[in-house]
Amino acid sequence: MSDKLDYAKALLDPASVFAAPEDVLERTDLSKEQKIEILRRWEYDAIEVAVAEEEGMVGDQPLILRRVLLALEQLTGGIGSGHPPPTKQDGV
Repeated sequence: MSDKLDYAKALLDPASVFAAPEDVLERTDLSKEQKIEILRRWEYDAIEVAVAEEEGMVGDQPLILRRVLLALEQLTGGIGSGHPPPTKQDGV
């Protein structure tokens, strides 16, 4: 990819840098660890949106949590590898 990536911005707001979680996987200028970190942060953002929607607040973006988790699975070999399932209380 020829576009220069703003890694700091990608960490703060992955959706503002990438159109889809799958786009993170395609970057050749990111290490596996960097891709995982970006996707983990995107996962957190998606969980926050899901909680807000559950509580009746309407979000302005579609829920993409499943796509983020699938991208993470490709990198880590499993959705749950060392990562507890999300809850409203952010863990178990």
